[in-house]
Amino acid sequence: MPLTIDIAIEDGGWDRHPYLERWTREAVDACLLETDAAPPDGSELSLLLCGDARMRGLNRDFRGLDKPTNVLSFPAPPQGPGPRPLGDIAIAYETVVREAEEERKSLHDHYAHMVAHGLLHILGYDHEADGEAEAMEALERRILKRLGIADPYAANDRDTGQH
Repeated sequence: MPLTIDIAIEDGGWDRHPYLERWTREAVDACLLETDAAPPDGSELSLLLCGDARMRGLNRDFRGLDKPTNVLSFPAPPQGPGPRPLGDIAIAYETVVREAEEERKSLHDHYAHMVAHGLLHILGYDHEADGEAEAMEALERRILKRLGIADPYAANDRDTGQH
């Protein structure tokens, strides 16, 4: 059994988008292919599709920032070989929709970027230092190109607020 993706939809805004499962699977698969990550069969990834209020609480409780953000990742603790939980990704509806509109992107494209960004964090990538940020952004560009999505950083000057 391949990687299982468990999606919990907590905010009703997400219900307006019937293709979320397909979008998620495509973004996850592209990310795993581009990184050569091969979680053991039977492993699981969990997504929480929430609203800004819930995301603000998560951001406050886990990062000390009392504001919503677009995506947060929570890698599972290291475990032995075999099937395992990879971790959890939370994505905030209002923030992602607003950012997509401001950046003149489709919700699909921005959502796919958030899924890939979140999964890269779970796989151990980071963007705190300049070198790490450049490497992670280059990887995101390749993942999104694989999905036929334009470079998300071309017009954004690196300040996307992603975490």
